[in-house]
Amino acid sequence: MMDEDVENGTIGSFQDRPRTFPYMRTKPYNPLVFRILMGINFRVLVILLLVVFGAIFYVGASTSPIIVFVFAICIFSFLLALYFARWVLAKDEGPPEMAQISYAIRDGAEGFFRTQYGTISKMAALLAVVILCIYMFRRTTPQQESAGIGRTASAYITVISFLLGAMCSGIAGYVGMWVSVRANVRVSSAARRSAREALQVAVRAGGFSAMIVVGMAVIGVSILYAAFHVWLGVGTPGSMKVTDLPLLLVGYGFGASFVALFAQLGGGIYTKAADVGADLVGKVEQGIPEDDPRNPAVIADLVGDNVGDCAARGADLFESIAAEIISAMILGGTMAQRCKIEDPSGFILFPLVVHSFDLVISSIGILSIRGTRDPGVIAPIEDPMKILQKGYSVTIVLAVITFSVSTRWLLYTEQAPSAWLNFALCGLVGIITAYIFVWISKYYTDYKHEPVRKLALASSTGHGTNIIAGVSLGLESTALPVLVISVSIISAFWLGQTSGLIDESGNPTGGLFGTAVATMGMLSTAAYVLTMDMFGPIADNAGGIVEMSQQPESVREITDILDAVGNTTKATTKGFAIGSAALASFLLFSAYMDEVAVFANTPFKQVDIAIPEVFVGGLLGSMLIFLFSAWACAAVGRTAQEVVNEVRRQFIERPGIMDYKEKPDYGRCVAIVASASLKEMIKPGALAIISPIAVGLIFRILGHYTGHPLLGAKVVASLLMFATVSGILMALFLNTAGGAWDNAKKYIETGALGGKGSETHKAAVTGDTVGDPFKDTAGPSLHVLIKMLATITLVMAPIFL
Repeated sequence: MMDEDVENGTIGSFQDRPRTFPYMRTKPYNPLVFRILMGINFRVLVILLLVVFGAIFYVGASTSPIIVFVFAICIFSFLLALYFARWVLAKDEGPPEMAQISYAIRDGAEGFFRTQYGTISKMAALLAVVILCIYMFRRTTPQQESAGIGRTASAYITVISFLLGAMCSGIAGYVGMWVSVRANVRVSSAARRSAREALQVAVRAGGFSAMIVVGMAVIGVSILYAAFHVWLGVGTPGSMKVTDLPLLLVGYGFGASFVALFAQLGGGIYTKAADVGADLVGKVEQGIPEDDPRNPAVIADLVGDNVGDCAARGADLFESIAAEIISAMILGGTMAQRCKIEDPSGFILFPLVVHSFDLVISSIGILSIRGTRDPGVIAPIEDPMKILQKGYSVTIVLAVITFSVSTRWLLYTEQAPSAWLNFALCGLVGIITAYIFVWISKYYTDYKHEPVRKLALASSTGHGTNIIAGVSLGLESTALPVLVISVSIISAFWLGQTSGLIDESGNPTGGLFGTAVATMGMLSTAAYVLTMDMFGPIADNAGGIVEMSQQPESVREITDILDAVGNTTKATTKGFAIGSAALASFLLFSAYMDEVAVFANTPFKQVDIAIPEVFVGGLLGSMLIFLFSAWACAAVGRTAQEVVNEVRRQFIERPGIMDYKEKPDYGRCVAIVASASLKEMIKPGALAIISPIAVGLIFRILGHYTGHPLLGAKVVASLLMFATVSGILMALFLNTAGGAWDNAKKYIETGALGGKGSETHKAAVTGDTVGDPFKDTAGPSLHVLIKMLATITLVMAPIFL
């Protein structure tokens, strides 16, 4: 049709023609579960839901009243999420040209999501079979043997946990993407009325995703714990002790990590390859603005924001919370057993209660961000960052109160009456750590502060000086976070050790649990932090829709401000994520050592890196981080080259694109990026999964022939330790440098140092292009990698012995 118009000379200017954008698929897609639910009679569906909830509460009541409390809060959070969804979807989609662009983005995102998660589910099913086979032939713990749990039961428990974790992680990712592709156009439309309304729509859309993701992480672990508790008859004579039950949940964390890693890799490669391709040709070579409708890669770029930032980050945070809950439950159970605490359920279930309160306080923080009372009054544009920080401050204050209540309720014991106060202080350490991490990330990535302005100034002398300044800023930004993590780990450990809890020999035992409580404190505002993170890509998409639909400059000004704040919130939440990952990995490492000691039936409290094989394991762990990062960045580079070539080809073969006389083939770029990212995510993902298993098996065999039975487990512990340390530093560098480069470009686009189209701006675009795979592919994937290494070693620990 387009070709006929061109040949006949009947095509008018782009602005005069209906601005419609093609669907990326022939018909809208709904997941199979949704189609089944929509096909069920409403009354039947209500009855089924009541039966399911009744069964859940019955199992919970048979386990502990604490579990019933957790279930109730999670269901409340789901109902609140539905309210947020209805509120957001009730907003108008704006003029038809906005809606058409939104539908194209939605179709592209849902099409890629379906293909990507289809691939991931096949790999998860294959890995589940491998785990089943391994567990059928592995040794069982003395506790499992005494409880009558054989190899077959243990194998099925682990596989069920793994598949449930993988499924929940996938749902968390889908929810993140589902809301973002529907909220973007509503934020664009709201921006035509006021900045405050646009901000509120974006925040509540992010809040919907956050409530679902955190609620699912908590209720998933709770259901699994309660089901195993009832099924295995925990606590009855001759059955498993309640303190040993958390070890059965490690498969859940591994399943969540597995899906999150591939979601982050695939989504990150997609979004940044499209972004780099669009920027290099569009901005640098053709001199057209960001998100200009003439750019053939612009729809792929906007689709990437949803599959990379929203879907992947939802799966990432789900996995973080699940891993932290399970590791804290293991450490709480171990400590309660050593101290002979009469009722250990409070120490084991404490993480679930903390995250239940997180849902309550974060919802209050989200609801505190309100629109203008009179939408007809045009008010001056407020700083969205200040509004978001006010909501965060409300959440932080409430977190301190609820954390203190939780510690007094669950961690009080007659053996050490003041221990709960020490643990409350550990939680306070974690909350303060989270706040400082958010502030440090904001300082290094917000263009209101000196580091980014210096980076922008370096762009005025060329592309090379921009790159040098960005790399140095990223390297410098690792110092403060490491100092904060170090102080928080030592402080929390010391507070735990001095809590008064001692074992049979009189040795203090609360240190590791103290660090676990600090990690819970850091993640006690996770739902609000995820809301701020989701706000970023939604605002970015809204800006793209406004630009493509050629709205007035005043509307674009509002979305530009929201977009710049979104870049900062994304960077700050990545700082938060890596800080929590550092603490969670420390817990998982401790849990791994505890598990090895249980399976080997011998103490395993320290790893001696003076042993050559153990040192080599550490070296391999550090190398793994660098190689993984290299492969992730290279994948973006290769895919971006294909996009650049395609965009250049379209500009050459369709010269009318620049004059709005021909329409670009958006679908071609979407197809290129989708197929390439699915192919490219396999290699770095396989490296992360296979490496620790291969190292453990090789050194186990070596240890068998050299008379060192625990050598495999020790080398894997060293690999885990060094990979965690290297991964934290590398992720901090990549995230901060990438965020700073992006906001230096945004600062120049406000009119500073020559503004858009200047040589300074072109140098800043180059820096932003280099930073794209840093901050949105390799960096976020490392958050998941260091936790997945820990969970995979927890699951596979028996084969290293």
